[in-house]
Amino acid sequence: MKINKIHLYHVAMPLTEPWVTAYGNQADIESLFVGLESDDLIGWGECAPAPLPFYNSEYTAGAFCLARDGLGPKIINQTINSADQLTNLFAQFKGNEFAKSAFDAAWWDLNAKKKQTPLWKLIGGSNPEIEVGADIPVQTDVDKLIDRAGEAIDQGYKRVKFKFNRQCSFEMMEAVRNSFPDLVMHIDCNSGFTLDDLYLFRKLDELNLRMIEQPLAYDDLIDHAKLQKELSTPICLDESISSTARAKKAIEIKACRWINIKTSRVGGLTNALQIQELCSDNKIPVWVGGMLESATGQAPSIALATKGSMAYPCDIFPSKRFYTEDFSEPEIVHSGPGKINAPMEPGAGFTPKLSLLEKYASRSATL
Repeated sequence: MKINKIHLYHVAMPLTEPWVTAYGNQADIESLFVGLESDDLIGWGECAPAPLPFYNSEYTAGAFCLARDGLGPKIINQTINSADQLTNLFAQFKGNEFAKSAFDAAWWDLNAKKKQTPLWKLIGGSNPEIEVGADIPVQTDVDKLIDRAGEAIDQGYKRVKFKFNRQCSFEMMEAVRNSFPDLVMHIDCNSGFTLDDLYLFRKLDELNLRMIEQPLAYDDLIDHAKLQKELSTPICLDESISSTARAKKAIEIKACRWINIKTSRVGGLTNALQIQELCSDNKIPVWVGGMLESATGQAPSIALATKGSMAYPCDIFPSKRFYTEDFSEPEIVHSGPGKINAPMEPGAGFTPKLSLLEKYASRSATL
């Protein structure tokens, strides 16, 4: 497929409520949208690292600049017939997995459209009905926290994830567990703690959590391995897994017992598929995460989640959960309580609304 034209948009998508995590509060989600044109077709991808380097070292403005000045010029007018070829073309650019992932997603969407098949089928997906979970942002009031958990259960979700930072306490999570003794639940620390907090984690170890997600530094493996030795609760790595090589090292040193795969965090669907296979070979359970992207950005995650090896309900959300109006169409909707169906249309199944991209873009470019 020859890439004839590239479209880039840096937009801020307003959220229905602030998203509060260990690394801060977000009133909107800043995304980079990438469109790759080949003949009469266009494939779309999206990444949403953060407005500033809060989650990891990347941020959306930087991703846009690299896309405009580096990644885009590298592939414009090139014929790219495989995902590995795209990866090799980008190899000279170190890191910047989020920016690369948007191009990877756009290529996969374009490829699936060319082949007139849904993306999830193209990558070998087997079950289009995906089980998804509920996520609750940081709460400082224990009664509100319990109410939010109860609402999620009433809506049919089979697991609940709680964002957890230093404003939270063991007692709050203990109250949730006492209120819902059989709830499948875990906490996501978003790199907010250190080994000095071992006492807290030993207390949390008493709550029968399914896992503790990314408790320590975003780029750490060694200390996570030390912490895992002290706990019976499995550690799940998120931010620390930025590549297939990092996943391999984490498994080798026993830094975790679960891995969360975010396609954007690892450089795209191409690398995500490799990590999924690596984990399967090493009997490390995986599940799919996300960055509150629009439906376009969640499309590769939806495809990945159909592969049949997901051991836990995924972080894929209906559009109305976070947005009054999704920047993409069709919107993601529940197919049943705690379930979402993969699209049957050729390609990834979702397309940005150009009117909204143009309205909310802080910068854009066409190559």
